[in-house]
Amino acid sequence: MIRDNYLDINKLIKNKKILRLFMVVKRHGGVLRFVGGAVRDALKGVEGGDLDFATDLSPDELVEACTEEGLKTVAIGIKFGTVGVIIDDKLVEVTSLRRDIKTDGRHAEVEFTDNWEEDASRRDLTINAVYADEKGNVFDYYNGIEDLEKGCVRFIGSASQRIKEDYLRILRFFRFYSRFGIGEPDKKALAACAENSEGLKNLSMERIKEELFKFLLTPKAAETIRIMQENNVMSYIMPEVRYLDNLAFAKRFFDDKDIPDKALLYLFIVYRPDVPLAENLATRLKFSRREKQKFTSWSARKVCLSELENDLSLQKLMYETDKEFCQEKFLLLMAENQEPIPDFWERYRQMGTIAKPQFPVRGKDIIELGVSSSQAVGTILHELESQWLKSNFTLTKDELLENARLLYKVS
Repeated sequence: MIRDNYLDINKLIKNKKILRLFMVVKRHGGVLRFVGGAVRDALKGVEGGDLDFATDLSPDELVEACTEEGLKTVAIGIKFGTVGVIIDDKLVEVTSLRRDIKTDGRHAEVEFTDNWEEDASRRDLTINAVYADEKGNVFDYYNGIEDLEKGCVRFIGSASQRIKEDYLRILRFFRFYSRFGIGEPDKKALAACAENSEGLKNLSMERIKEELFKFLLTPKAAETIRIMQENNVMSYIMPEVRYLDNLAFAKRFFDDKDIPDKALLYLFIVYRPDVPLAENLATRLKFSRREKQKFTSWSARKVCLSELENDLSLQKLMYETDKEFCQEKFLLLMAENQEPIPDFWERYRQMGTIAKPQFPVRGKDIIELGVSSSQAVGTILHELESQWLKSNFTLTKDELLENARLLYKVS
């Protein structure tokens, strides 16, 4: 189905320099189209992600065309037909039309084609198989536009076959249902996901983590996780989720806010893990060192909400930890209690402006007093820090050093 001038191209691209690539491909006998998520989101009127392109030129032909036109290319996935093209110092991905020759549930062996409908047929969902050209003409081979309007998320062709080509499509189905679905999930899709869910065990945890984090940021993640658990889908990748009501509460207040590591926060909210479980989840999902440190610290350090509502106690906690930890625990405690905190966002941002107290004495200051033993220096610093904390950070450096002279009889 072709819909002429159906899409306002300005909703799809902001940098018009990208249109040069269309002319390059056309001059070399090919066709270039936008495809996938960017087209889908533009049709829905929501802000999309990175632009992806499809072309009926082979990878070698595309590289040759770009080279002749002075465009730099990067071989980022030639084996699977993807070429990176540098436009205005930005990398865009262009993939040649493909057909699957062999799939194993994780990877596909492909060959190139010039048939657009054949390329569309190998994509997962109807709403992701919509193409558009630079004039706003839309090419919809599997009624993806109608499904998007109705909130119907369904697989192209046989749901079971699509899933067996790549089991990650199970998680993608639920992610897009959570984002675009209206009403109950498509029955055939849901049944196929449940029947094939054991195949999730074949996927790398890196792929699962990436998809899970995207999913947690979707609007109906809590309700959708419940559906997944009822159909025994989650059990193949994660322990049972217990705190879905807390997640639903958190998403009402946090989804529209710019919060770093929001998906990580949501994952913590649905499990509320102790330290062993936090470490287990971090290991299982292949967290980065930074993510693991954050995730486990939220479990290890117990904090009361009152500590975060009082500036002085907040400063003490901030001194022991850091500013980000205090902000994150504030949000986690709000979600745990499921009680709206008046002006919580203003308090959250205010926490980011409070200066972390800096202990004014250093080891070299003690050494300059005549203390030579490193053990003694450490003991004195520890005592002075304790005095400083008890004074609520009011003791000055001079006062602390004078205390050191009196206590330890140093010059």
